[in-house]
Amino acid sequence: MKVVVGLSGGVDSSVAAYLLKEQGYDVLGIFMQNWEGLEDDEYCTIKEDSLDAIAVADCLGIDIEIVNFAKEYKDRVFSYFLEEYQNGRTPNPDILCNSEIKFKSFLDHAINIGADYIATGHYVGKVSQDDKSILAKATDSNKDQSYFLYRLNQYQISRALFPLAHITKPEIRQIAAKLKLPTANKKDSTGICFIGEQPFRQFLKRYMPTIPGRMITPDGKIMGEHMGLMYYTLGQRKGLGIGGQGEPWFVADKNLATNELIVVQGHDHPLLFKKELWASQLNFGLEQNPIEGRYSAKTRYRMADAPCTLSYEDNKLHLVFDKPQWAITPGQSVVIYDNELCLGGGIIN
Repeated sequence: MKVVVGLSGGVDSSVAAYLLKEQGYDVLGIFMQNWEGLEDDEYCTIKEDSLDAIAVADCLGIDIEIVNFAKEYKDRVFSYFLEEYQNGRTPNPDILCNSEIKFKSFLDHAINIGADYIATGHYVGKVSQDDKSILAKATDSNKDQSYFLYRLNQYQISRALFPLAHITKPEIRQIAAKLKLPTANKKDSTGICFIGEQPFRQFLKRYMPTIPGRMITPDGKIMGEHMGLMYYTLGQRKGLGIGGQGEPWFVADKNLATNELIVVQGHDHPLLFKKELWASQLNFGLEQNPIEGRYSAKTRYRMADAPCTLSYEDNKLHLVFDKPQWAITPGQSVVIYDNELCLGGGIIN
């Protein structure tokens, strides 16, 4: 069986490729170039990452190819990213990258060159249910990435292998060190892939005009000036520039009509909590909506599963949480779980 592994130049995908080779698969590595930034971009790590991926392939004794998906990424992911920010929402491009690039463009390429499966270094599992495949949480709860993969459809899940489903991050590091892989001690990448470590505002300023406006409290008191609504997200604390005594300030809302940023004082301010949400652009792995009833959900990565009641109205998903949730953010994803199974989700309206 031939498996094409997405080698990112990180330790997780490196060990995923090793494990598959040990299991007897015919393994080919592919480095996906999904972004073509400015040539002088000091924050772009694509060249470094590609060299690391090539070094890993050489160490493991497998072939590797570099495939450019930058056009597909720009058309399907980056354009959506900019559009959402222009509309005052906060998108998660990494989720869209998984469904549109890593498990679509990459999957199509792999199948076209004769692969039976693709594999990645994601921490997620899959199980069979009524002859269908469904995503499940990884054993390592600290690293579980099912939240980022909820948009995958049945075909994408069935054609994917996840070698790290039952392995913890410390074990990954141990395996890589034992094999003397060049990525064994490499720092994990963080943030949005095409932005890298550069300041977010600096990046957005290249593509969108800044329109400053008033920063006000819910009762209209002016607290300062914001640099542009696109630079802020609900629940944000840093970068507001509001001094003084007492608890820190947080972004509670945006008023696009008046170009005003609503801020409140204190992490537990009532306006930061919502007990229900609506979501659209629904995607479920079994390709049918879960029946109405009791589930748990995440409205952001790394939050604890929150018990809730699910229903539908006008093709939208409606969730009512048992307890109010903090900083539910339009444009982000809500992901539905049935115990350890990741059923899917949608975009928060």
